[in-house]
Amino acid sequence: MKEKTKALKAAFPYTIPVLTGYIFLGMAYGILMSSKGYGIGWTALFSIIVYAGSAQYLAINFLTSIFNPIYALLMTLVVNARHIFYGISMLGRYRDIKRFKPYLIFGMTDETFSIVCSVDSPVGVDKDWFYFFITLLNHIYWFLGSILGGIVGPLITFNTKGLDFVLTALFVVIFLGQWKTNKGRKPAVIGVLCSAICLIIFGPNNFIIPSMIAIIGVLSITRKEHENKKLELKEELQ
Repeated sequence: MKEKTKALKAAFPYTIPVLTGYIFLGMAYGILMSSKGYGIGWTALFSIIVYAGSAQYLAINFLTSIFNPIYALLMTLVVNARHIFYGISMLGRYRDIKRFKPYLIFGMTDETFSIVCSVDSPVGVDKDWFYFFITLLNHIYWFLGSILGGIVGPLITFNTKGLDFVLTALFVVIFLGQWKTNKGRKPAVIGVLCSAICLIIFGPNNFIIPSMIAIIGVLSITRKEHENKKLELKEELQ
């Protein structure tokens, strides 16, 4: 029990910025769900078992239109394709995780990734529990925010048009934050260039999937080159 408490206390301060963001983003989602006629139960269920802000916002359109499962699958894959990069980046950090690995994979959101990839567990704190609580706390924040939105939604009346833009704004803020704090900006530059080129070639309606494929290919090639250089440097030092 002492081990868990210590890990929780160590993890909580890192999640405070996410708390402030998720409460408002979650509320926006809950309000949108309410405006479409879906009660707190549906909002809570989606926030627990889906827990993917962009996909949840997208799902609102699927729920309120003629359901096309193939289109829903493809759009969800496209919107969340960035998690492929998150997974690749976490291979080393999560390799030695003995507990909670399935939940850590499930709970890897943009904000959780930005914390986990830049923070090591403090000395004397169990790494498994530390990463678990970071992921769990963020999940709880999103859940509480969406529930609050579901409660407040029916009580207020205003035009919700454009409310889902908060998610796009969040992505921009995260990107700028990572750009300022990380010295290795090569992946970000690759992502922007590949997206821009594909946008020119395929147009605004069809560029997302080609750009994702291009980014994965270029990052895979550069990753192998980087690993080979590190191996060569290690051999020279020995």
